Amino acid sequence: MARKRTVDRRDFLKGAALSGAAALVPEAVATAAPQAAPAAQPEAGQAARPTVAPAAAREADPAPAVPVTTIDRPGGDFMVDVLKALNIEYVASNPGSSFRGIHESIINYGGNKMPEFLTCCHEESSVAMAHGYFKIEGKPMGVLCHGTVGLQHASMAIYNAYCDRVPIYIMAGNHLDAMGRRPGVEWAHSVQDAAGMVRDFIKWDDAPHSLGHFADSAVRAYKIAMTSPMMPVLLVLDGHLQEEGISAAEAAHMRVPKLTLTAPPQGDAGAVADAARLLVNAESPVIVADRAARTPAGMARLIELAETLQAPVISQHGRMNFPSRHPLNLSEAGRQPIANADVILGLELTDFWGTVTAMRDGLQKTTRSFVKPGAKLISITAVDLYTKSNYQDFQRYPEVDIAMAADAEATLPALIEACRKLITDDRRRVMQERGRRIAEAHAKAQDAMRQEAAHAWNASPISTARLCAEVWAQVRNEDWSLVANSGNTSDWALRMWDMSKYYHHIGDSGAAGVGYGAPAAVGAALANKKYGRLSVNIQADGDFLYAPGVWWTAAHHRIPLLSVMHNNRAYHQEVMHIQRMANFHGRGVTRANIGTTIDDPNVDFAKIAQGMGVYAEGPITNPNDLAPAIQRALAVVKKGEPALVDVVTQPR
Repeated sequence: MARKRTVDRRDFLKGAALSGAAALVPEAVATAAPQAAPAAQPEAGQAARPTVAPAAAREADPAPAVPVTTIDRPGGDFMVDVLKALNIEYVASNPGSSFRGIHESIINYGGNKMPEFLTCCHEESSVAMAHGYFKIEGKPMGVLCHGTVGLQHASMAIYNAYCDRVPIYIMAGNHLDAMGRRPGVEWAHSVQDAAGMVRDFIKWDDAPHSLGHFADSAVRAYKIAMTSPMMPVLLVLDGHLQEEGISAAEAAHMRVPKLTLTAPPQGDAGAVADAARLLVNAESPVIVADRAARTPAGMARLIELAETLQAPVISQHGRMNFPSRHPLNLSEAGRQPIANADVILGLELTDFWGTVTAMRDGLQKTTRSFVKPGAKLISITAVDLYTKSNYQDFQRYPEVDIAMAADAEATLPALIEACRKLITDDRRRVMQERGRRIAEAHAKAQDAMRQEAAHAWNASPISTARLCAEVWAQVRNEDWSLVANSGNTSDWALRMWDMSKYYHHIGDSGAAGVGYGAPAAVGAALANKKYGRLSVNIQADGDFLYAPGVWWTAAHHRIPLLSVMHNNRAYHQEVMHIQRMANFHGRGVTRANIGTTIDDPNVDFAKIAQGMGVYAEGPITNPNDLAPAIQRALAVVKKGEPALVDVVTQPR
């Protein structure tokens, strides 16, 4: 409801002056006769500022009264009511004028609680924080983006979440009505179709034209985002809809629809039965899982299936699918279990074709299937229910024998039950013997891993195995969570650490977009904070530099996070690509450092973090100094603050 009151412009200007600079100077100066001053010339790109005429002229030519409007109940307040009904805890955002209405409603009307406004320094960080948060909390975080420029900044992180099948609840401000836009920047930051720039890599979008429309679409967006396969969604919030008052007529028809989430789709009963027969009768089945564990229950169900069949499991680490030290875990055995298998069960695989096929990256690329003749391939994935054409994240077409377009986690109970019904005493004895052999192979792989880790133990720069071992030694007795592992450390943490809980590892970025690691770690650490968990981040140097302002967000919001740098002073994967190209072209590898390394000068990551308010030390080059430095940082984290240790490392 809007209220208007008339204020005489002369009184308004007088009051503003008395409450401003004039009230701060001595009375003799403040009451001195006004002196004429030359009119200031506007800077380039700025509108000319109005000048105030002398008092005599104002009395002779009084200005008209100025109506001042206030609003009792703006549209943004109702939008906050809807967000509260959706149980959205946080909204991460770099502030922008296109959503100033809902921003003000969140912090004043909503009390800055449910949702709480998280101040970010870059929109890409806002979305990546929401990405990491979901993979711990299991529900979306809100994100606010400012018009055209905000969505463009956020687009890489949105694409990561899209490829990783993670729901992000994005709201973008916009001013669609050209007659209501302020001159200048507001035009450049407005757009006819705001969602158009990201529509190819979000699941659904809408631009509500009324508050009732917003409520309906807000609930629909949440439901769509949380329906398998999960992906980001976008609502475009009109600035006038946020800021203008709610009329009595509109208020009478506004309500928040009931949210009922869609049950994840299960595999067809006939297909489940066929898959169970193949698995039970197989001599060498293997289970390959990528994003299979959608919830904490997913890992328990996969353990149950593997133990029922006494079949090895290979986790591709898209999620925390299977305990790292379970005797049936052959994730580090390479391709041999797949090459030996007569039945391969793929659960939510990003790339089934690449799982069973080798490609030689030469001047002439050649491919070779390493699946033995007659092997049967079974796929269970919800991604088959929703595939878009433009972005090629769907990978190469896989040829399988049974394809279930279903949620793998939701299908596992039926598959387990179907397998149990088919297992005879003879098959059980065969399975138990197979399980014994797999356990022996697992133990040998663990021994080989420990021996490999000892190589270059005392080297400087510090080996990635020593880096991960020293971190593990300090956190192993804590309730820990590896919230990001953004640099290529030869998977030492995944191989070495005892990972047995759903939150021990949250997977990677999805699209391998650099800049995910640091903000995703902060978002996941925020989710872990309420549970008192220790969040651990192995932080790559190149990733750190994409949007380092996220360290300020961590410090400002008191988000405890232990970050240990994998600082190899290079984009080392690109170093290897240039070396490969130079070899192909017969030019040698001596110049592969150009354009791929981060040195001359070396970046002082500790100083950057300290400048953001984060406890930091380093660079650490002596491996014997590493454990004490981690201990000091850990003490800071246990007090509720973020901390970072910069470690100069071997390339991988």
